[in-house]
Amino acid sequence: MKNIRIFALAIAFVGSIGFTSCEAVKNTNNTQRGAAAGAVGGAVIGGILGNNLGKGGNTALGAIIGGAVGGTVGGVIGNRMDKQAQKIETALPGAEVERVGEGIKLTLGENSVNFDLNKASLTAKAKANLDKLVSVFNEYPDTNIQIFGYTDSSGSDEYNLKLSEQRAASVQQYLSTKGLTSGRFVTAGKGEADPIATNDTPEGRAKNRRVEFAITANEKMVQDAQKEAGKQ
Repeated sequence: MKNIRIFALAIAFVGSIGFTSCEAVKNTNNTQRGAAAGAVGGAVIGGILGNNLGKGGNTALGAIIGGAVGGTVGGVIGNRMDKQAQKIETALPGAEVERVGEGIKLTLGENSVNFDLNKASLTAKAKANLDKLVSVFNEYPDTNIQIFGYTDSSGSDEYNLKLSEQRAASVQQYLSTKGLTSGRFVTAGKGEADPIATNDTPEGRAKNRRVEFAITANEKMVQDAQKEAGKQ
């Protein structure tokens, strides 16, 4: 599992005005990283990084970091997300799972939930792989799930944006039919933005026809984490 040390960036930012170094944060566990971020205003830093990442082509990352709580509470949330990320990896080996701060970025591409050219409908393979995620999402109900749909560069910007919205909606609708509460989901289309591969080859375009999830704590998880942090 790829661990992205986003909080290290935050500490590096404030390190210039006398706080701890980013290298020290890299070597800490999730609880300690959360506490360090809280010491310098985790939520504020999360908002800054989230906005910058979202504008810079990392929409799911920005969504996760922008909602960071920080502090010891953020560390507790991070530990819970560690467990969920491991379950997702086990359930769906073909997916790309990244632990980011207090959330999880999940990319479903050609090895899990890919789309045919100009199509938003889910293939049989895509449905089978989404089925594997349902049990994990049910086991961890206290999360919000943002789904971002993407296309390759074929077609006009307007067409691609609409198609990407339909792809995100197809995934959300399918998961809802499996019993997951629709209120947990927010969907958005990003068109051909944020490519993860070249659009100059058929193989690269296939990789770009994908969905990405940003999995974050809902209010109940935050409240539970606050209670747990208060006992520490």
